[in-house]
Amino acid sequence: MVNHDNWVALLNRRDVEIDGMKAVEINGYRFVVFHLEDGSVHVTRNVCTHEFALLSEGWFEGCEIECPLHADRFDVRTGKALCSPLKENLRIYSARLEDGVILANLPTKMGS
Repeated sequence: MVNHDNWVALLNRRDVEIDGMKAVEINGYRFVVFHLEDGSVHVTRNVCTHEFALLSEGWFEGCEIECPLHADRFDVRTGKALCSPLKENLRIYSARLEDGVILANLPTKMGS
């Protein structure tokens, strides 16, 4: 995780069920917000690092998201790639809950 000090409101907590995920697009960039059973929230890029596929169209359970294209899996808390053919971890962003709103610390330039 990189600290960019650019906290952006993504959506209300009630918009994402516990043990659920929701896709969010900001300025043309795709993210997924995950709401884990322990109440924590996590934000990742919404595109698999192996091939272009939207992770939000995949299967999510516990703390793992499975890509719908090749069943590749990532840990949404750390971004760690959990199986082959993945060679690159998933980009994650610091997230927090504030007054019922999920915020993510996003870079001002998405290449960062």
